Parts: sequence; C-alpha cells; structure tokens
Amino acid sequence: TKDQTSPAETLSKDEVRALLGACSRRAPTGIRNRALLRLLHGGGLRIAEALSLRPCDVDFDTGKVDILRGKGAKRRVIWLPDDALADVLRWADKRPRATTLICTLQGEPVSRQYVQALLARLAKRGGVERRVNPHALRHTYATELAVEGKALPVIQGALGHSSPVATAIYLHALHPAD
Repeated sequence: TKDQTSPAETLSKDEVRALLGACSRRAPTGIRNRALLRLLHGGGLRIAEALSLRPCDVDFDTGKVDILRGKGAKRRVIWLPDDALADVLRWADKRPRATTLICTLQGEPVSRQYVQALLARLAKRGGVERRVNPHALRHTYATELAVEGKALPVIQGALGHSSPVATAIYLHALHPAD
C-alpha cells in the first residue's frame, strides 16, 4: 500500500511541457488528451473530477469551472489559466456529443485506467524518465501556486481540501525536513 505520509511527487515545468508536447495537436485524441492534461495540471483537478466534468460546467468565456462532483460531494470553483482554457475549448469544439467533456471519439466516458496508460505513453514519448500519474499533475499545480506566493488557505480552496493539513502534505516538497 502507498504510504500516505510520503511527500508528493511534483513535475518540473520542462516535464509538464514535455507531456503536453507529446500530445498531437492535429489528431482528435491528441487534442482531447492535451485538454485533459490542462485540467489536471492547470486546474488542479482530481482525475475523477476531470473525467466527470460536463461541458456546461465550464464557462468558456471566463475560464470558470464549476466542480460539482468533487471528493466528499463538495462543490468548488476554479479558474483555468488562458493557455489551459484555450486547449480545453479546442477539444470542446471538436468533441462528439456526450455527457462528459472528456470522452472517447465515440462519446463514451474515458476510464482512469486509460488515463494511467496514457500518461505512461506520453512520458515515454516526451522523454520524462519517471513515472507520471494524474495526481502528480495536481501536486505540481499546488506547488506552483505556493511558489507564486499564494497563501495556504487559497491553495487549500483551489484544491478543495477541507483541512489545511491535507494541503500542507502537497507542499512538503517545498520545505523538506532536514
């Protein structure tokens, strides 16, 4: 079992760029996969939140995302950065009619297992030498907010944590114990 107290893995900006760069900019699946990465990294969404988003949960004019089905059935709002919003909008314009925003080309839901395998393929293609999982993108998002100087309560709210202790675990990599 995973040690819940171990520090979170974070990705460097170059590793995130490599993952995004490994997604095709022309093929519909590449456009979808890039949008998914942007939701996980640019919005700090949990994998279940990203996969359950509906198109109506995203305001494509402002970048506001209503996460209605978060962990613990808690609702929160996040704002996607412009570059992430552009990639999500590009997929939204190409996607088939489906209930969920992130879906297969046939309009079916995308599975967590698919995303795990996808990230392994993108990491290999992008030259990222370590194992990449959806939660590493969320941890990277939290770490980047801290580096930008955002206060712990702001990061806590963005991640949808009810306790600052949970958020502090994400930020452990910034201040490792000596």
